Amino acid sequence: MIFTTTNAIQNKEITEYFGVVSGQAIVGANVFKDIFASFRDFFGGRSRSYERTIADAREMALKDLEEKAREMRADAVVGIDIDYEVLGKGNSMLMVSANGTAVKFR
Repeated sequence: MIFTTTNAIQNKEITEYFGVVSGQAIVGANVFKDIFASFRDFFGGRSRSYERTIADAREMALKDLEEKAREMRADAVVGIDIDYEVLGKGNSMLMVSANGTAVKFR
């Protein structure tokens, strides 16, 4: 399965468009990450635990997107857009949404 943010793939002819496909992941930040992140805010530096959480959520959303595209029998997903939002009481949840167009090649 090919994923791309572009609307075409070099040397591939798209013969069929299946429509929009999307995958989501919603993850919560735990209290320990919040405590260590607050130290990072105070002293400066990167919060590796939050970076890992964001990367994991993105991978989950893309995996969900791939599963749905495979169910459509797509060869690729083009025009992928990834969005990030915070949700929940106190913005304690992170939602990652990946959207694109499922396509078939010749």
